[in-house]
Amino acid sequence: MTFSYPKADVPVLCDLNFTASPGETTAFVGSTGAGKTTLINLIPRFYDVTSGKILLDGVDVREYKLEDLYSKIGYVPQKSVLFSGTVAENIKYGRPKAPESEVEKAARISQSVEFIKNLDQKYQHLIAQGGANVSGGQKQRLSIARAIAKNPEIYIFDDSFSSLDFKTDATLRKDLAGEIKNKTVLIVAQRISTILSADKIIVLDDGEIVGQGKHKELMKSCKVYQEIAYSQLSEEELKKYQVNIDNNDRKLKLAEGGAK
Repeated sequence: MTFSYPKADVPVLCDLNFTASPGETTAFVGSTGAGKTTLINLIPRFYDVTSGKILLDGVDVREYKLEDLYSKIGYVPQKSVLFSGTVAENIKYGRPKAPESEVEKAARISQSVEFIKNLDQKYQHLIAQGGANVSGGQKQRLSIARAIAKNPEIYIFDDSFSSLDFKTDATLRKDLAGEIKNKTVLIVAQRISTILSADKIIVLDDGEIVGQGKHKELMKSCKVYQEIAYSQLSEEELKKYQVNIDNNDRKLKLAEGGAK
């Protein structure tokens, strides 16, 4: 598929073709302006493709009623948005009838429990419009909790972990992985450590796909990916991450009765 803004001379995205499958995490990485956010914004139809199509469960997204399409997607944008209301109301925004247990689980997975417990009224604490009375990291965690509580088919995280410290980022992603095994997860990341263990990494450069595969494969085959990786992490750090990824893969295969 291809996408151009109205009256633009050159497409922002050109001839993209990939599949994101349930039960897998598909990550998008590339330099600023590569088209990552534009790409994932086509899925909830913030824009429509200029040519080609985006299929969800085999159906062109343009054929869905918007409310039906949105019900399938849990979207966490780059800039988190909170509304005036309680903490619980903000978490339940996409699923107003979510039971208390689901709200608390979403808070736990998003690493929000500790700061919520320190609020005067806990889950009934009032959030100011735009989240003016909580920090940037807290806003981001509550936005992630909202997506988790919605329990959608597709999770879209648009650079949603960058305002978190590395430890919180890692713990959140580990806890999240255990809850969304059968979901389709799409992650846009500036921080490459966030997506090293993704099932598929798609590398964008100037609106085109220049690499596609796992981290280990891309480190051998994709120059753009190599440049991004080495600009953020040392060779020693990358080797350490790869050992951790390999060990986790072995544990997963053993748990599934595969490798012996």
